Amino acid sequence: MSASASAGGLARFLDSDLWYSFTRSPVVVLSAVVALSMIGAAILAPWIAPHDPFNLATLDLLDAFTPPAWDAEGDPRYLLGTDDQGRDVLSTIMHGARISLFVGFCSVVFAMTLGVTIGLIAGYVGGTTDAVLMRIADIKLTFPAILIALLVDGLVRAALPRELHDRIALWVVIFAIGISNWVPFARTVRGSTMVEKNKEYVMAARVIGLSSARIMRSHVLPNVMGPVLVIATLQLGFAILAEATLSFLGVGVPPTQPSLGTLIRIGNDFLFSGEWWITVFPGMTLAVMVLSVNLLGDWLRDALNPKLR
Repeated sequence: MSASASAGGLARFLDSDLWYSFTRSPVVVLSAVVALSMIGAAILAPWIAPHDPFNLATLDLLDAFTPPAWDAEGDPRYLLGTDDQGRDVLSTIMHGARISLFVGFCSVVFAMTLGVTIGLIAGYVGGTTDAVLMRIADIKLTFPAILIALLVDGLVRAALPRELHDRIALWVVIFAIGISNWVPFARTVRGSTMVEKNKEYVMAARVIGLSSARIMRSHVLPNVMGPVLVIATLQLGFAILAEATLSFLGVGVPPTQPSLGTLIRIGNDFLFSGEWWITVFPGMTLAVMVLSVNLLGDWLRDALNPKLR
């Protein structure tokens, strides 16, 4: 029964307007292929990377600053060359993308959870609660997200010992980026909730005695998640860029867990001395990753907008 139901669901999806819109756009298909390939390479990095950049026993400083393999002085073992510590650039990019994607995904989930919760409460309860929560959102919008993330990271660094901060630095960055980006979710969900709460199915739920929390969770929330998923896709690219910016400034993930931003910062020190590949290839990876995710987000926004059909 479940197998036939799954097959039926797949058949309906392949016959849907969403799938038709996806297959009719070569740019979107290419973006999906690129994004999935980079995500797959990042997830499988510990198993498919040519070298282990974190295994000090395999590193040799004599291999430092080796150009890419196609250069006359290159080494076939290092396709994209090596950095100042003799680490394979391709392997460090794969592991760095893994950290960047993890931070981006977790921060978006945190921002989405916080924003959706606040938006549901503000839109459903209304009145003073709505006014207070939305004024907090308005105040948040007056500060750039990067500035808030820097402030949060600075406060944590000042409050915690350095050893403890280094251990939780990854989660501090996730919290800092997430707390900076909950407002779009909250405002969107609030508007949709104010529309949904006046519909008949919500009124019927009230009549039969369901609590407000259950109505919001079981009835209103599923009907406002469409726009939320679009925002989450678009915010993922921004979160990856925000993490790269923080790491480039030296306040992101610790050097022992280098992300793409950390790799770009390290390579930037050697850019004008001729070792361009150390920073160019991580930078290109970051740009292509964010561009492909944003293109998918733009397509999803247009595909789910009934006014554009």
